[in-house]
Amino acid sequence: MNSHNINPALSTTKRCHKVRKGGVKAVIFDLGNVLIDFDHTIAAKRISGFTDKTPQEIFNLFFDSELTALFEEGKISPLIFFSEVKKMLNSKLDYAQFLPIWNEIFFLSEKNQAVYSLAKLLRGRYKIALLSNINILHFDYLKKNFSVFDAFQNIVTSFEYGIRKPDPLIYKKALDLLEISPQNAFYTDDRPELIEKACTLGIRGFVFRGIEQLKRDLSGNGININ
Repeated sequence: MNSHNINPALSTTKRCHKVRKGGVKAVIFDLGNVLIDFDHTIAAKRISGFTDKTPQEIFNLFFDSELTALFEEGKISPLIFFSEVKKMLNSKLDYAQFLPIWNEIFFLSEKNQAVYSLAKLLRGRYKIALLSNINILHFDYLKKNFSVFDAFQNIVTSFEYGIRKPDPLIYKKALDLLEISPQNAFYTDDRPELIEKACTLGIRGFVFRGIEQLKRDLSGNGININ
């Protein structure tokens, strides 16, 4: 689950095609900054106490790096990821110290709680899925400490399937699990470039801009939110 700068060309885009009423059979939610907020700088600041690098240097060095991508795709184990991080940072951290620092970056906002309540409401009427770029440590931590995942009948994670958004294959995996065609899926994500990719596949994609905008987008596609 990564922090990315928004592409200026996409920053004002709320949707990638015209609203179409009716036909939605499933609603797919992103996780980070939609259902739960996070801040990687929290970890970077704490790690800085174990290395001679600044929090900004730490953030730049391995958040959103190729190493983190491999970890999110489940292609390296947590221990190998930690070992590589330790070498990159020339850090004195041990694994037991690293785990809470790496994981304790999440927090719930009123926005998150409102989206969760909406997902629970929709679950009784539509197929509901979660589609997330996330590593196994963060997933297990969230599963243990936050009520997030129980709203969803299907959960598609990058570490489980070995691919990350915006790879088309992970969107197709979600559609296959839901047993629906792209035009019957509504998808919301806070990152415009991931919405754009979904839309190229025919999915009804809408950039998450808060709970009220989400409700308007859902209603505009004929989804009953009352």
